[in-house]
Amino acid sequence: MDMQKWVTELRSSKVKKAMPILSFPAIQLMNIGVKELIASSKMQAGGMKLIAERADTLAAVSMMDLSVEAEAFGSEIRFSDDEIPTVMGRIITCMEEAEKLVVPDAKNGRPGIYTDAIRLASKGITDRPVFAGVIGPFSLAGRLMDVSEAMINCLIEPEMVHITLEKVAQFTIEYIKGYREAGADGVVMAEPLAGMLSPDLNDSFSTPYIKKIIDATQRDDFIVIYHNCGDNVVELIDSIVQNGAKVHHFGNAIDMEEILPLMPSDMIVMGNIDPAGQLINGAPESVRKETWELMGKCCKYENFVISSGCDIPPHTHWENIDAFFEAVNDYNDTIN
Repeated sequence: MDMQKWVTELRSSKVKKAMPILSFPAIQLMNIGVKELIASSKMQAGGMKLIAERADTLAAVSMMDLSVEAEAFGSEIRFSDDEIPTVMGRIITCMEEAEKLVVPDAKNGRPGIYTDAIRLASKGITDRPVFAGVIGPFSLAGRLMDVSEAMINCLIEPEMVHITLEKVAQFTIEYIKGYREAGADGVVMAEPLAGMLSPDLNDSFSTPYIKKIIDATQRDDFIVIYHNCGDNVVELIDSIVQNGAKVHHFGNAIDMEEILPLMPSDMIVMGNIDPAGQLINGAPESVRKETWELMGKCCKYENFVISSGCDIPPHTHWENIDAFFEAVNDYNDTIN
């Protein structure tokens, strides 16, 4: 698929389908737990297929599991049947450990399982683009160092952070290339930790590495979607738009009405129904209302696409997810 053309046509289309980051709730459709899902490429591809059959999405999106790459580097991961895996502890505490950090093979372990899942999914889902998920460089460095320590190290041990980021970027490039070779049409790169940085620190510790990864992987038939759900996105926007991504996805911590005028009109901007406040804890009626109101405010921008603010958690009620899509369809019917 010509993904550059896809972006251009999407921007000019009057009616746009929704593209929530929707994958983990497949466990409910399959009657399995999260641990079983993440351990099997066939289960992951099967879950993506079930969601594609149930929901009229703009694209099929794989899991935003931000523990995969950290585990490949050697981090301890806590697994659960009910929750997305989480990183435990840290493996980089000093310069020596950063220098000794070994860049793993992106084909081994769970990265290999996830890549194979996309290979299977891209064969089974042919009516829309298929996107894989990866973690952004600074966010991965934060999981290797500990989130708070990474923020502090930007100020007191910047060279250690840069050494880590160079290795992280090297791994991520190969991981994304593996997805591209497996048949993915692109990746969603989640860089939430960068949303806590100041503009100057983001310019130094996130955007250059994002751009390096995108320059090495993005092609006419493959795009990178940049996701950031941090609080400081508005303050960082001048830096973010320089990262090379064709599509930007923002979380519900920010006001989409505020961010859209700041974005170049040729970039697709996605967001940002609250996964926790609405999709998990809301009701179908409130989800419909929130979705309708957000589209009413933002669909006047031709580069806006309605989405969830972040990854939709595993046990989100499907009646709420269905209500989201119903609201999108109803709104589109009024302008069609």
